[in-house]
Amino acid sequence: MGAMHFAGLSKAHAGFTLVELMVTLAIAAILLAVGMPSFSGIIKNQEIQTAARDFLAALNLARSEAIRRNMRVDLVPAEDGTDWGKGWVIFVDRNNNLKPDTDEEIIFTHGPFPAYLTIKSNLTDESPKYIAYNGQGRTRTNTSDQQPQMGNVKLTLDTQIRKININFLGRARICSPVEGASTC
Repeated sequence: MGAMHFAGLSKAHAGFTLVELMVTLAIAAILLAVGMPSFSGIIKNQEIQTAARDFLAALNLARSEAIRRNMRVDLVPAEDGTDWGKGWVIFVDRNNNLKPDTDEEIIFTHGPFPAYLTIKSNLTDESPKYIAYNGQGRTRTNTSDQQPQMGNVKLTLDTQIRKININFLGRARICSPVEGASTC
């Protein structure tokens, strides 16, 4: 029995040559190199949006728990209480000391973010950093149940920025200063 031929092709034309394979790989590498920066931007955009949504969800959880329990609930940075990027803790602050003590109920904790993502707050009262809600679902400062804790939390990742604005009623919303500078 003789060698099989496909549709009239001889053995010499049945595959790729080394030159054809190298040209194909070179074109694929060029296309990949051109597409990578835009893909990196998409990943960073998703990462900062996810971080902003996580923080907004924490604010909404703290607010709803304060209303449900009709008592003060705090959101504070984790660990030493100085850096939101290290994560945060939501807890019932029965003694108003802005720290989750062993006898106080912890509602939720969030872990740290990568060091290249920064989170800075600019609030009415930031000594120490905290956001507290009273039983009516309004923010409050540590000195007064009637004085609102308002301002913003800014998340930055390279050129990507998201702000979470907290109004005097305690409601929060996310905005992008780059996309809507006049409304953010």
